[in-house]
Amino acid sequence: MTENIYESGRYRKLRLQTFITATIGYGLYYVCRLSLNVVKKPIVDNGVLSETELGIIGSALFITYAVGKFVNGFLADRANIRRFMSAGLFIAGLVNLILGFTTSSLVFIIMWGINGWVQSMGAPAGVVAQSRWVPDEKRGRYYGIWSASHNIGEALTFIIVAAVVASLGWQWGFRSAGLLGIAGAAALALLLRNSPQDCGLPPIEHPSESKSASVWESQKEVLRNPAIWTLAFASAFMYISRYAVNSWGIFYLEAERGFSNLEASSIISISSICGIIGTVISGFVSDWWFKGSRNAPAVIFGLMNVCGLGLFLFGPATRACMIASMVVFGLAIGALICYLGGLMAVDIAPKNSSGAALGVVGIASYIGAAIQDFVSGLTIESGKSAAGSYDFSSVSWFWFGAAVVSVMLTFVVWFMSSRKRMK
Repeated sequence: MTENIYESGRYRKLRLQTFITATIGYGLYYVCRLSLNVVKKPIVDNGVLSETELGIIGSALFITYAVGKFVNGFLADRANIRRFMSAGLFIAGLVNLILGFTTSSLVFIIMWGINGWVQSMGAPAGVVAQSRWVPDEKRGRYYGIWSASHNIGEALTFIIVAAVVASLGWQWGFRSAGLLGIAGAAALALLLRNSPQDCGLPPIEHPSESKSASVWESQKEVLRNPAIWTLAFASAFMYISRYAVNSWGIFYLEAERGFSNLEASSIISISSICGIIGTVISGFVSDWWFKGSRNAPAVIFGLMNVCGLGLFLFGPATRACMIASMVVFGLAIGALICYLGGLMAVDIAPKNSSGAALGVVGIASYIGAAIQDFVSGLTIESGKSAAGSYDFSSVSWFWFGAAVVSVMLTFVVWFMSSRKRMK
C-alpha cells in the first residue's frame, strides 16, 4: 500500500520535479564556483594576479566551503530546502557579478571566501531532498544521477564560460557565470519542493530506521562512526586529485603542454562530460551488480583515477593522450564523487541525519581541496623560471600521490565493513 502511494501520479510528478530542479540547480552552483579556473591564465598574463595570489583565493573558497559544508549539513536536516538552496545560489551569482568588475586581490579573497560558504549550502540541500523524497531501494540510482550535477556544471563552465572568455575577456567569464547563477536561483525558488508533507503527501518511510531517535541523537551517531571518518579522509585525498585537474588543469595544459586556453578548456571539459557518465552509472552499478554494496566499485574506480591522472601528468604530450587521460579520469572521478563524496556515508548514517553525514565528508574533502590549491599555487610559482616557463615535477607527484592514498583508505573502509558484517 505504502509503495503504491509513493508511486502515485502526483507523488512521482513532484519527486521528479524536485529531483530534476535540484540536479540542474546544483550544476549551476558549480558554474559559479569554477568560473575562476577558466580565467586563471588570462588573469596572470594580464598581470592582474599572481599564481600565489590565485592559490590563496582558491584556498579561501575551499576553507569556508569546508567549514560551511559541515555547519550547513547539520542545518539542512532541519531547513526548508527550497529557500535554503535558492538563497545560496543567488548569493553565489552576485559574487561572480561583483568579481567581473574588480581587479583587487583583497576583494577577490573576500568575495571568493563568501562564495565558498554559500556554495556549501547546495549539496546538503540536494542530499536531504533525496532522503525526503526517494525510497531506500532507489537511493543509489537517484544519488548517482544527482551526482552528475557536478559534471554538468563543469561542462557548462569549461565550454560556455570558456567560449565567453575567449570572445569577450576574463571579466565576462565571471559576469556570465553570475547571470546563470541568478537565473538558476529563481528556478529553484519556483520549482523545488521541500518535502512530501508540505505538498499534502505522506512522508517517505525508512524501515530500517529507529522511529524514536531524534535528529540530534542520529547526528551524534554520525560523529562517533569511524567508518564515516575514514571515508571522509579517503574523499579528502580524492578531492586533492580532483581539484588538481579542475583548478589547475587548464593552466597546466597551457603552461606545460603548450595548448591554447580554448584547447585546454576543451580537453578538460572531456573529463566533465565523461564524469556525467561515471556518476550516472555508479548508482546503477552498485545497486544492480553489487547488490547495494559500494566498496568494490569504489576501489575499482579509485584505481582508474590513479591511471587516468598518471597518464595526464606523465604520459606523452599529445592531444590524443590528454583526451584519453581525461576520459579515464572523468569516468573515475564522476563515480568517486558519488561513492566517496557522499553515498557511502549516507548509506551508513541514519536517514534523518543525511545532511550531517555529508557534512563530515564535506569538511574533510574541502580541507583537502584547500590544501591542494594553496600548495599547488605556491609550488607552481616557485618552479617558475625567469623566462616564464614552469617546472611541474614536484606538484605532479603531490597530485598523483593523493590519488594513491585515496585508494588505500578506500580499501580500509572495505575491510571495516567486512569485519562488521562478519560480527
